[in-house]
Amino acid sequence: MARSVRNAKLDTRSARAKCEVRREPHWSRMEAGAYIGYRRLPSGSGSWIARFRDGEGRQHYQALGSADDTRAGDGLSVFTFGQAQELARQFFACKTRELAGHHAPNDGPFTVETAVRDHLAHRHQRGSKGIEADAKQAEARIIPALGHIEVENLTAKRINDWLGELAESARRVRTARTSATQATRDFDREDSEEIRKRRSTANRVLTILKASLNYAFVEGRTTSDLAWRRVRPFRGVDAARIRFLTTDEARRLCNACEPDFRALVQGALATGARCGELIRLRVADFNGEAETVTIRDSKTSRARHVALASEGAALFRAMTAGKCGEHRIFIRADGDPWAKSHQARPIAEASERASIKPFATFHILRHTYGSALAMKGVPMAVIAKAMGHRDTRMTEKHYAHLSPNYVDDTIRAKLPALADFKPDDVIVSLAARRTA
Repeated sequence: MARSVRNAKLDTRSARAKCEVRREPHWSRMEAGAYIGYRRLPSGSGSWIARFRDGEGRQHYQALGSADDTRAGDGLSVFTFGQAQELARQFFACKTRELAGHHAPNDGPFTVETAVRDHLAHRHQRGSKGIEADAKQAEARIIPALGHIEVENLTAKRINDWLGELAESARRVRTARTSATQATRDFDREDSEEIRKRRSTANRVLTILKASLNYAFVEGRTTSDLAWRRVRPFRGVDAARIRFLTTDEARRLCNACEPDFRALVQGALATGARCGELIRLRVADFNGEAETVTIRDSKTSRARHVALASEGAALFRAMTAGKCGEHRIFIRADGDPWAKSHQARPIAEASERASIKPFATFHILRHTYGSALAMKGVPMAVIAKAMGHRDTRMTEKHYAHLSPNYVDDTIRAKLPALADFKPDDVIVSLAARRTA
């Protein structure tokens, strides 16, 4: 958002009370060719006006609403100087698009459903990732509740109410395609972690809605984006909460897998790749001499090269031996390629057999890879590149606390013994029993 301009004559109601009552507004320049004006009325109150000069020198005006001279600004019908500037900027942007020829088509009411579908179609044309998942969320969570509302009539309160209802709604669970109804599972409203997860999900759906409405605003399909800009996501619900496997758990998990699925799990642990990236790997993507794997089709649409340790290189040599370059590296026992939907049940069953709770997922295997590198002191930039992050922000969010650092090392070396922390002699750890 652009910074609000300051004007000593217009900033406060007491200052505006000294303005002359006249037809010509008292103007304040916001940017080149763009002004906001205040017209004082004989009654003592006043109103805001925007003025925009186009490239040919013509002036365009827009009444913005009443000033907060006698009533407190509510952002709806009465506006402070700062709120009026927001409305003025929307007018400037809309008029700029209009003069450039981006007129909203006259094809009936422009609803939230239309805005969402237009944005998804635009993303599809641009080859964006994650469209299928976002489309499912939109069909389930956005369109049924908000789809019928015209975008011009959408209010911040309506979106906030929807967001709150979404955070309180039951979880959707996997349902057979032949089922006529969507199965759901309620959550424990006394469990803070369950509440966090539902609010985090609501935030992700809100992101889809806002992206669609912002696209509509940029395209000139609506004159204002103020309603959804006022809506804030739930705070503190997307904090990094990672789970990773210990070396012992990773080995138990691999041993508990069926042979064809075990190779896929080992591939995830060796590369940190996502499941979808692994199942698309071809034999030609493995370079035996350089001991690297090239992930060509990634979430970020950017290829990356992942260096393999000796154990990972041996796995990929075994998996690619005797295969042509275009063959898939990881295939099922029946010869068919793996699909993303094939991994949930086998890894849950293997986790059950390996006594790993909560059950492992391929996302946890990815975290295990990143965590193992961080705990060995690998720089965040190196981990980010190996895992395909755009920069180190996501990497640091998840793994920086695991890296050896000066603060931790100094505390461990300098903190004196403050008490006798000897455990109860009756309690013996499982690790001690195994080594006895």
